[in-house]
Amino acid sequence: MNAFITIGFLFFQALSPAPDTPIHEWSVKGRAQGTTYSLKYYFDKEIPQKEIDSVLHIIDLSMSVYQNNSLISRFNNGSGLAIDMDPHMKNVVTKSFEVNKLSKGYFDITVFPLVSLWGFGPHGFSKVPSQQAVDSVLQFVGMDKLYMQGNTLYKTDPRVQIDVNGIAQGYTVDCLAQFLSNKGVQNYLVELGGEIRVKGRKPDGYFQVMVDEQNDVDKAYTYPILSIENRAVTTSSVREKQYKAEGKMVSHHINPVSGRPITSPTISVTVIADNAMLADALDNYFMSLAPAEAIRIAEKMPSVELCLYYVENEQRKVLHTSGFNNYIYGKSNKPYTE
Repeated sequence: MNAFITIGFLFFQALSPAPDTPIHEWSVKGRAQGTTYSLKYYFDKEIPQKEIDSVLHIIDLSMSVYQNNSLISRFNNGSGLAIDMDPHMKNVVTKSFEVNKLSKGYFDITVFPLVSLWGFGPHGFSKVPSQQAVDSVLQFVGMDKLYMQGNTLYKTDPRVQIDVNGIAQGYTVDCLAQFLSNKGVQNYLVELGGEIRVKGRKPDGYFQVMVDEQNDVDKAYTYPILSIENRAVTTSSVREKQYKAEGKMVSHHINPVSGRPITSPTISVTVIADNAMLADALDNYFMSLAPAEAIRIAEKMPSVELCLYYVENEQRKVLHTSGFNNYIYGKSNKPYTE
């Protein structure tokens, strides 16, 4: 998902494949999945961008709801109740079931009909739906209406539709990272839509990820710079996609239980995890929780750190897990800490 917190970065270190082999810094930028991507890496040769775009194209053919011929679109729009998944779709759906259980149902890829009903699907916004319309759609929302057998995904109701946008961009970042590793690259930063995966270091130290709000910047507030090595960083925010209707801001984060956009004091969350797919899924889950509850749950998760910004009594505040400070560059961002 696209990050409301802008994640800027400084780059990299490489371990030379051989003492006499020159190492160069390479940079690749492009567009994919409705957003931008950027790769920085140190290597002795440049990797053709067409190979990178090929990886992205294959993933789109699997899981893009904006492509009519993708696997996920055929599952959503076809008359059948099953589809044979490719490895990409299977990986993402399998992890989605895991996070759905972990989140007690708050992370749910079957919310696509609700996302569309509220105007955040391929057809855009037309009007705020009535409660009757929401209740009607809720009848075929819920991951209990999906099941897997081998490589096949089944739905118990033909109206069930899935959207893996809340996890697939993180997965794509992991795929690009694995692609670079398979090429022999030891030090890189991969970013897509603000989701980041890092391996190794830059020549002068850690990769640095700057967390800086784009909107309503509080000039008196200092946001942290993170030092990252061999981890992933993702973000989620109420302002990624939203519109104003009936005097209220409506967010694309939909509660699969109520069928309505979430209402939470949380503005945005930043998650650090071992891989971007998990971090991407968790940032959606944490957005749906009360700030203190999100921190409590994250503290119990191994190798996961969380920082969230929220509003209380019209004041911007921050909470973070106990280990998040270990990633703050220089640990000198005094206004950031509680």
